[in-house]
Amino acid sequence: MRVIPKDRVIFSFNASNTANYEVENGETFWVETDDCYSGQIKNSSVKRPDIDISIMDCSVGPISIRGAMPGDTLCVEILAIEFGTQGVMVTSRGLGVLGERITEPDTKIIPIRDGFAHFSDRIRLPLTPMIGVCGVAPKPGLDIHCAVPGDHGSNLDTKMVKVGSKVYLPVSVEGAGLAVGDLHACMGDGELSGTGIETPGRICIKTTIYRDRPVDRPVIETVDSLYFLASAKTLEEGTKIAVSDTVAFLERKLELSFPDAYRLLSATCDIQISQVVNDLVTVRVHCPKFNTRIETL
Repeated sequence: MRVIPKDRVIFSFNASNTANYEVENGETFWVETDDCYSGQIKNSSVKRPDIDISIMDCSVGPISIRGAMPGDTLCVEILAIEFGTQGVMVTSRGLGVLGERITEPDTKIIPIRDGFAHFSDRIRLPLTPMIGVCGVAPKPGLDIHCAVPGDHGSNLDTKMVKVGSKVYLPVSVEGAGLAVGDLHACMGDGELSGTGIETPGRICIKTTIYRDRPVDRPVIETVDSLYFLASAKTLEEGTKIAVSDTVAFLERKLELSFPDAYRLLSATCDIQISQVVNDLVTVRVHCPKFNTRIETL
């Protein structure tokens, strides 16, 4: 199986980016990734202010999917995630929800072995592997740093981007311009301190083009649910966008009026917070597959 190395990266999603790799529609392949610090933190003596921030948050790609055209939907199916032997968590002034309480930067190296992140001698956490960055080129004219989420995906920091999930993304340029990175061994909703357990590794994915599953923003599918994502300046704005997308989906798939789709949403769906620490926050509406007509997009 093909392995895409981590040596060709982007720092922003842009329709003008030249593809570094090309794969076939329906191909399964591995992508190697560095951590979000580009491998600069090897031990606890290196603090966040010590590193070169300009090379943080890169993503491997762009990966062109042969045959993808504007208006298509790209499905990225996550088949496996593998890690290195350690993860990194930093604290630094201003980072995360309570960053103002940090007076001195600090780095914690967390060993990863035997299916656990060994946070301390007394605390070990079961691994919950996820991908922080999964995105495609945005609409022409936009240049969006890989650290910033949006309608094109990118730094969604959503823990449902995990093994067994399918991520649907809107295609705006020929080839789609897929890029991925920022693996986490563990991360809770919100990414509250500003980081998950950041780690290098590799991802096995399958890419498929659809022309009958339109999306304007990222949608995640799992075995039993769909998640409609939106990134915005505020939680309220993001919630309104994600709710609107979910209602429109229920109207279309179940042939409902807006009032009935709106009521059904309120009776069955949940609003969830993906992250609150990036330039835009990301929220998602969890829509369970309660009817056979909504088992997929």
